[in-house]
Amino acid sequence: MAVVTKEMSIGEVLRLDRTTAPILMAYGMHCMGCPVSQMETLEMGCQVHGMDVDQLVDELNAHLALKEETE
Repeated sequence: MAVVTKEMSIGEVLRLDRTTAPILMAYGMHCMGCPVSQMETLEMGCQVHGMDVDQLVDELNAHLALKEETE
C-alpha cells in the first residue's frame, strides 16, 4: 500500500493517486498545477495555508487505504 508522508511534495502525492486532489483542495491547496507544487512538501503547503499537516496526512492515508480495500 502506498503511504503519504508530510515530507512528500504535493506533486508526488498527486502522481501517487490523482483521487487525492479533492482532499488537497479541501485543505486550501488549489495550486496543484503550479510548478511550485512539484517541490513544495505537504508540510510546507500546510504551513502556508494554516492547516494541520498531520490531519491532512492521516486523511490522505485513510483515503488510499479505503480505495485499496475496495479495488
